[in-house]
Amino acid sequence: MRWLASLFLTACLISPAAARDIIPAEKRILPYEANLPVCHEPLVLAEISNRFAEKEAKFWNSSLTILEYDQIRPLAWRPWGLDHIPRRYCTAMAVVSDGRRRRVDYSIREDLGFIGGSYGTEFCVQGLDRNWAFQPNCRMARP
Repeated sequence: MRWLASLFLTACLISPAAARDIIPAEKRILPYEANLPVCHEPLVLAEISNRFAEKEAKFWNSSLTILEYDQIRPLAWRPWGLDHIPRRYCTAMAVVSDGRRRRVDYSIREDLGFIGGSYGTEFCVQGLDRNWAFQPNCRMARP
């Protein structure tokens, strides 16, 4: 009986029906362009800084802001394959107004901005993820 179960399981795992066609996001009926800003784009960094300051002021009654960025580098480009929404993952070191340098992990995602009109960003400042949205230690903001 065991050999029959293992034979059935093997047949299911190697059957062609288990495989799916990979259609690049650029070739869909409503295609993506995969044309995203680079990690060091000033508009992207300004958006992250503005949203961080707003979140700190509005939800945490804090006056913290991001003053500057350095060591900006890409982490991944489309880490889950061609058939997913194009995303660019980046990391940088930021000087925060409390004088501390903190790592910022962020992603730039196509058509995931306000009502799908442009790119969207999602970020996490290490040590300041107070609602634990990207725990542990901003790991969920990375690929």
